[in-house]
Amino acid sequence: MELSFSFIIPVYNRPIEIEELLESFLTLKGNYSYEIVIVEDGSTITSKAIVDKYMDNLDISYYFKSNSGPGDSRNFGMQHAKGNYFIILDSDCLLPSHYLQEVEASLKLNYVDCFGGPDKAHHSFSNLQKAIDFSMTSVITTGGIRGNKSSLDKFQPRSFNMGLSKLAFEATKGFGNIHPGEDPDLSIRLWDLGFKTTLFPEAYVYHKRRISWSKFYKQVNKFGSVRPILNKWHPQTKKITYWFPTVFFIGVIIALVLILFNLFLPLYLVLFYYCLIFVVAVLKTKNIIIGFQALLAVSIQFFGYGYGFLKSTLLLFLKSEKPETIFPHLFFKN
Repeated sequence: MELSFSFIIPVYNRPIEIEELLESFLTLKGNYSYEIVIVEDGSTITSKAIVDKYMDNLDISYYFKSNSGPGDSRNFGMQHAKGNYFIILDSDCLLPSHYLQEVEASLKLNYVDCFGGPDKAHHSFSNLQKAIDFSMTSVITTGGIRGNKSSLDKFQPRSFNMGLSKLAFEATKGFGNIHPGEDPDLSIRLWDLGFKTTLFPEAYVYHKRRISWSKFYKQVNKFGSVRPILNKWHPQTKKITYWFPTVFFIGVIIALVLILFNLFLPLYLVLFYYCLIFVVAVLKTKNIIIGFQALLAVSIQFFGYGYGFLKSTLLLFLKSEKPETIFPHLFFKN
């Protein structure tokens, strides 16, 4: 099958991001024919003027629709795309020049109907962005689940960098209305239908998160909140590892309490782990400031995710209502 790529990019009030992403398309190596489908999800600050600047150099289709969330906007883009293989990106990503070469080569070597690629921090990113990137991607924090080479099979692609065949999209009807969590939900439904997903380790993007500490906490707290919902929908995918952030932050609290009883070993273990985070972050980024910021980023990630996971688990257990009723802020109405 000859592959015809369509890039699907939802955007909401972020024209500057779209300009940076489109600029990175101009650096792609190889003589490829592809289209870019930009779906404006009810923005009040649109990207139309930015998109118009690139119409002569890139094959772009631009659509404006009412706000219904990123999942539904991706579905809208795929419904209107001309290609037979969709590459879904977040608007806050940048493409390295080899990206499309790597995707095509990987699909020719090992064709799958759904792939995911990792994210990395570009050298131009701020210290905050690099610290959060470390927290989200390091093997010693998340186990590298967002792009660890040991996770090649049964990998759950994330929608900031995901490939999906037209066949797989039509079979699944695309993303659901939960957000976040719409991407692992799609992966699991693909598995149930017999499709395979995999990781393409070198098809990475630079994920330029426009974020603050408070926004990061809100994001990871939602990540933790949706996982028990996914476990309820897809009980065969439950893993003990999903409890690790909850266990960690409860363990830190216990360690602090035990000081009152002159028991210091648990605290020493916590401090050792934080020292490890600091050292690995500094070695990776060559920046001591990022090392200190990584300590805060990991703390926020573990507490935010762990608290969200625990609260969501308890509410689902204690209440008989549907998740959409218990957690209306995690669902878009299409």
